[in-house]
Amino acid sequence: MPYVFSLIPRHSPRPRACAAVALLALCLTLSAARAEVSELVLGIAPLLDEAETRTQFQPLCNYLANATHLPCRITTRPNFLTYWEMMRRGKEYNLILDDAHFTDYRAQKMGFVVLAKIPDTVTYSLIVPRATKLDDPARLVGRRIATLGIPSMGAAQLNGLFTQPSKQPIPVEVDNTADGFALLREGKVTAAILPTPLVREEIVRGAPFRVLLSTAPLPHMGFSAAPDISPELRQVLRQALLNAHKNDAGRAMLTRIGLERFDPANATVYAGQGRILKEYWGY
Repeated sequence: MPYVFSLIPRHSPRPRACAAVALLALCLTLSAARAEVSELVLGIAPLLDEAETRTQFQPLCNYLANATHLPCRITTRPNFLTYWEMMRRGKEYNLILDDAHFTDYRAQKMGFVVLAKIPDTVTYSLIVPRATKLDDPARLVGRRIATLGIPSMGAAQLNGLFTQPSKQPIPVEVDNTADGFALLREGKVTAAILPTPLVREEIVRGAPFRVLLSTAPLPHMGFSAAPDISPELRQVLRQALLNAHKNDAGRAMLTRIGLERFDPANATVYAGQGRILKEYWGY
């Protein structure tokens, strides 16, 4: 900084004083932005079990901690019912990566700001054992189907497939996708409806399943920040996510969590997705 101040004539103290005041104001602003949150707490939907969720997404947490110079930890829950209760309170996390309907709900009712999203869209797949001769989903009426618990997107998609109250399957709620795969493998359910990317991975690993149908595509998971995250800190987080594929640390993180990049997003991308919470469960 001596190079800057040496350009100000010695006989003109006012510009130098103004520059010092401006620099002090900037420092105070940055300090205030840093002081408003003491740590980042990243909430993750329980598609995987708790241990797997923490292992899978800790690289993302570490990357954001380095970008913001704030500690970061992950919070999740063992199933969607307890996750929903945590989510509605909104006090146990200030960042969250979540499905479209929850992302919209937070943006509309809790003041969360959408910063980015996983690229493209996502579907849910209704799967059955490869050996079964069942080809018509209508034949699943009255049969057991594994699904992530209420009010998950999986449960909503199952409701959407069977709209007649008198012709319903028997939902078997599971805590995470691994439990759903296990029930289907063991023959304890006739079918399961689970996120297509995880279904695809399981089949590639040799699971004896086949896809009966896939649902209409939805916006993929969104990354949101709580209202107490300042605009300045939100911008740092947004840029860290959107530029991750452009730097070595970011590319390493993306590889570990199984993504190519994060895409730009805002609340408009998810507008209307939260209606299923009210339509199906009155939330």
